[in-house]
Amino acid sequence: MSKSQETVSRGMVIFSVSFYISTALTMVFVNKWVLNRVPLPFTLLWFQVVMAVILLHFSSIFGILQLPILEKKKCIGLLPLIAINVLGLSFNTICLQYVDASFYQVARALVLPFTVLFSFMFLKQKTSHKILLACLVVCIGFFVGVSSERLSISFVGITFGICSSISTALHAIVIKKSLTVVKGNTLDLVYYNNILSAIAFMPLIFLFREQNQYSELFQNNSSGISKTFLIGILVTGFFGFLINVAGFLQIKVTSPVTHMISSAFRGVVQTILGNLIFGDLLTTGRVGGIFLILFGTCLYTWIKDQDSKQNRKQNIVYDKLERGNSFDDRNDNIRDDRNEKA
Repeated sequence: MSKSQETVSRGMVIFSVSFYISTALTMVFVNKWVLNRVPLPFTLLWFQVVMAVILLHFSSIFGILQLPILEKKKCIGLLPLIAINVLGLSFNTICLQYVDASFYQVARALVLPFTVLFSFMFLKQKTSHKILLACLVVCIGFFVGVSSERLSISFVGITFGICSSISTALHAIVIKKSLTVVKGNTLDLVYYNNILSAIAFMPLIFLFREQNQYSELFQNNSSGISKTFLIGILVTGFFGFLINVAGFLQIKVTSPVTHMISSAFRGVVQTILGNLIFGDLLTTGRVGGIFLILFGTCLYTWIKDQDSKQNRKQNIVYDKLERGNSFDDRNDNIRDDRNEKA
């Protein structure tokens, strides 16, 4: 690789990681800012996915993206993904509504253990003792962080955080099967996911009677609540669109280790900003829990990376042996032909 190519690749990695971290942090803090003043989680989510659909169409008009034509068969095939996505976004947002921004990562810390568990249950993927150890560290971090909280206040948030962890773990599994429905096209999957999720959120708004608060929301202009809500949906809608791009870009140009390290770094920054912006209390238990969760997650990523490198080495050795055996077989055939002619 030339120096110019190496510089470009490093620049792209730095840009993609920074882009992902900034968009993810913006989404969390703006959502928290809006929910603190306007407790309408399903309305907020509906506006976000609708904004994403609108921006996708604008990108298509200007020739940046090419959107698919909706097909009934694909819509039906993607229903499991839409259900998991709607539940996951709902659990995430309601969890954020009830817990501090700095505690949000602790409440949703069990994504990794549930992912390993569901991969074993549904995908029959075997798990090593080292990976189980990493999951144990994450679980200890979760319980250390939770034990430092007053359960009478944050019990609802913790419950929805656990539900969010389960739905996120299932989402990672369901998305693999969903890609086959759209023939591996990730952009088609993003478009279907957003437009169908927008339809799915509408009955939830009426089910939880959030529409009853709209008149009060926009009549109470003196407190600036309506302005907060409008700014919030515009900002989070725009960044919700960007975070889809940022996630795919980071996974594409970086390694899983880099992706996980950036996520860990984002967790640390999120905790510090939660304290500075919202005045979140940083107890010893909360900080210790976050440290253990990040350590266990990074340990898991390192183990998976080492296993991947070991598998690649074994495959290279196997290929060399196969080529060597093929070469020996050809030499034996040549010798046999010569002996027959003699």
